[in-house]
Amino acid sequence: MRNEDLDPQRSRAEFVRAMMEDLRWLGIRWSEGPDNGGPYGPYSQSERRAHYLEAWRRLREGGFLYPCVCSRKDLAQAASAPHDEAADDEPVYPGTCRDRKDVAEFREPAGVNWRFRVPEGEAVEFADLNLGRQRYVAGSNFDFGDFLVWRRDDVPAYQLAVVVDDWAMRITEVVRGADLLKSTARQLLLLRALGYADLGVAAPEYFHCELVRDAAGVRLAKRHDALSIRHLRESEMTPQSVLELAFSAEHRRGLQ
Repeated sequence: MRNEDLDPQRSRAEFVRAMMEDLRWLGIRWSEGPDNGGPYGPYSQSERRAHYLEAWRRLREGGFLYPCVCSRKDLAQAASAPHDEAADDEPVYPGTCRDRKDVAEFREPAGVNWRFRVPEGEAVEFADLNLGRQRYVAGSNFDFGDFLVWRRDDVPAYQLAVVVDDWAMRITEVVRGADLLKSTARQLLLLRALGYADLGVAAPEYFHCELVRDAAGVRLAKRHDALSIRHLRESEMTPQSVLELAFSAEHRRGLQ
């Protein structure tokens, strides 16, 4: 159990308690985690800043990062295409700050956004255990551009944090939604840039699940205040009925 609680605006102790209560109610158990420890702790990302900062420094010194001062409004105005639900909320960056020469002046990441400089035109391929062979091309005119690894409010971004933690915690298989397929391509580039393969640890295998959607076809997500495990509990459904509902939905989609 890894508690991904980096965002200080949305991560609260009561949410963590509710998450663990709901998962236990559903019958999920874990051998390591914030509540019972383990060999790869701490298991809350808010307590792992030193790990992320070390990775940021390695990437900056290796020439893989640059500071970016573009705002969300700037990016929205520069976007060449409508935002795609499957692009995990990061539009293709047009490269506005890519040629900045002041990287060495920053000894700490706070104050600006930091972007990973993707290899323009390089295809990133991987075999997904559920959806088969995947291929994405990096670059401002392709599938994904230079992406965030550290936010201006001094918070490590999702892409960097999970790569560092997956490696440090010796994760061998990642199971997540199909909306994060492009994130896998980004994370494979980070894994390579950080040199983790040279340390004798292979990249995880990836299994991307079909998204769970409501009757209108909209994916269930926190931002939409969608149906949650807590809501199902309060509606007096049993754990078994929730699992049966999930498995029957998979069956209808023809999944194994």
